[in-house]
Amino acid sequence: MNVQAREAPAPPGFLPWAPELTGEAGPPPEPRAPRGRPGAALYLPLRLAWRQLRAEKARLASAIAGVMFACVLVFMQLGFRSALFDSATALLASFRADVFLMHPMTQVSFKPEMLPRVRASQALALPEVQATVPVYLAQATWRNPESGARRAVQLVGFDVEAGVMDFPGLAPLIETLKRPDTMVFDRRSRPEFGPVPKLLAERGPFEVQVANRQMEVVGLIEIGPSFGADGNVVMSETNFRRLVKERQVSQVDLIAIRLVPGADREAAVARLRQVLPPDVTVLGGPDLVKHERDYWESATPIGFIFMFGSIMGLIVGMVIVYQILFSDIASHLKEYATLKAMGYSNFYLGRAVLSAAFILALLGFLPGFALSTFLYDVVGKSTFLPLAMDAPRALAVFGMIFTMCGLAGLLAMRKLRDANPADMF
Repeated sequence: MNVQAREAPAPPGFLPWAPELTGEAGPPPEPRAPRGRPGAALYLPLRLAWRQLRAEKARLASAIAGVMFACVLVFMQLGFRSALFDSATALLASFRADVFLMHPMTQVSFKPEMLPRVRASQALALPEVQATVPVYLAQATWRNPESGARRAVQLVGFDVEAGVMDFPGLAPLIETLKRPDTMVFDRRSRPEFGPVPKLLAERGPFEVQVANRQMEVVGLIEIGPSFGADGNVVMSETNFRRLVKERQVSQVDLIAIRLVPGADREAAVARLRQVLPPDVTVLGGPDLVKHERDYWESATPIGFIFMFGSIMGLIVGMVIVYQILFSDIASHLKEYATLKAMGYSNFYLGRAVLSAAFILALLGFLPGFALSTFLYDVVGKSTFLPLAMDAPRALAVFGMIFTMCGLAGLLAMRKLRDANPADMF
């Protein structure tokens, strides 16, 4: 029986000399390569970078301080630049009209070129135009009601009953402004004009000298100072002509237009440009603000100066981070050479250096963001400029700091080529 069993045919799928039939042990199965944990390619270099940075606490503190300095410098430069544009356009942005007419030669609102008042009547010929209001702008001397000091103030005069122009807080005071020699004061003006809100709360309407004429302050509105004017007062068109007698009624500085409800503003602007003579420029509300902003950004060096300061802050921060990372690599060349001898690639070590740069970017940005927010509040209250931290600016600065540290890390990575395992022996 045994002979017959040995001569039995091999089971299907096996050769006659297969180990399963002969009883011989086969070779051990090859071990499978262990799978890496998800994210290990990022986590392991990051952990190595953090441990290396943490080993030198003084060097880590210096690097964080350098990144924080660059962060604060960029935040302040961009904040001042934004405050410049926001304050310069605060008056025009407060005009609640749909379309504006201005002289083509007008470059900035506090130095306007006059245009004929008759253009306001001509614009009414269009069916989509509901109302037009001439606006008068001028600067006059304001005498502080307490100290007697003089300071230039921006005057804004228009027909307050037309309902085309509006400012926060103006609506309840329209009837009062119809009286002779009355005006409303901008509560956000600089304190050099005197404690007008306090005096108004204590005394009620009181008189103050403006351009050698006694005017009565009857209320408060909100506009804000700018680089062209430290304060603003608003009055009716009649009171403006009483105060600025040399101005001709037929010449205005700006014409505000309100369209009928539902009218297409872009189409109305295009139609007005066809109908009106070329001695006027037709602008929508946002276009008027953009025109003012473009003047400060391109026609003056102020915008360039702030942007140049931001770039210099980033360069200084990049140099500081580069020096920290470079010296860290130089002081640990033997360790890097050992890692290379163990089989770690230059790519892996480069990721560790970049991880250290990004850690410094995060650790420097957080205190820099907190300090800049505090400084915005302090400087804004001192200068009455619209300085406030917002999310777009914070994200933009974080991207700049992140890129700055990344470039510094890429430059410092070149030192890794000096980590040669052969130099260890």
